[in-house]
Amino acid sequence: MSTPAVSQVSAVRDFNRFYTRVIGVLDEGLLHTSYSLTEARVIFELARRGPTEVPDLRRDLALDPGYLSRILARFTADDLVTRVPSVTDSRRQVVELTDAGEAAYHMLNERSEAQVSAMLSELSDEDGRQLVEAMRTIRTVLSPTPPPRAYLLRELRPGDAGWVVHRHGARYAAEYGYDLHFEAYVARIVADYLGGHDIRRENAWIAEIDGQPVGSVFCVRRDDDVAQLRLLLVEPSARGLGIGSRLVDECLRFARQAGYREITLGTNDLLTAARRIYQKAGFELREQSRHDNYGFEVVEEVWSRPL
Repeated sequence: MSTPAVSQVSAVRDFNRFYTRVIGVLDEGLLHTSYSLTEARVIFELARRGPTEVPDLRRDLALDPGYLSRILARFTADDLVTRVPSVTDSRRQVVELTDAGEAAYHMLNERSEAQVSAMLSELSDEDGRQLVEAMRTIRTVLSPTPPPRAYLLRELRPGDAGWVVHRHGARYAAEYGYDLHFEAYVARIVADYLGGHDIRRENAWIAEIDGQPVGSVFCVRRDDDVAQLRLLLVEPSARGLGIGSRLVDECLRFARQAGYREITLGTNDLLTAARRIYQKAGFELREQSRHDNYGFEVVEEVWSRPL
């Protein structure tokens, strides 16, 4: 494990200071209440868990024993919680929210939702999507064992075409240095598809996580016998879940059912992850040629396989 650069440490600390100001953590009372952030965390956790042994609460919230004891003493005095001996071990206490504690939880929860809703209402749909995706990425990277994420595949819907063009342009520029010519190239492919595709022989799919697009693939007609796989993309935040392979498999399944005898695709030597997916799906490299495309020279490749 390498030592982080000073610039990375500074960037994380700057973000922490910025975000604590945004959500008001440093205010005298969280969400304009008399509760601190830690006290609110205890209330939220007890609302989620129900009756809980104090050592378990302390462990899961990573709190100092003395600090948690003082919080629970205050909550007991304010009639927010009850504490009774555990039936399995009288040396351990079980803590539970009272009706007043439940009311405090609902108040905190409603104010938190209103605060976040107000913040998001100031953003465009695209900015909101990017914000949530960035937060999801932070959680995934920092979680020791990220939870498995479910995804679904669906056919193209209104609004998806613009997303496909935008994300191809943005991702390929960020990861490979492609210029605007590539985005124009993708836009032409999408426009040709939307302009009059044969639904019996052409189709396109979007991969979604939590209602947000994270991937795409198109299956289009090359000629009566040959289909072409195009515009395979998986967002970085969704990689490692098998989405790329699943999109390719869906394209192959559709091409077989549509009566094609072969399927082909174009890629280049920079796209190593995609090439591995194609190889795993049975595609073989057929042609290579050098071209000065999208701002620099690449080795263009044609891959195909029988159906």
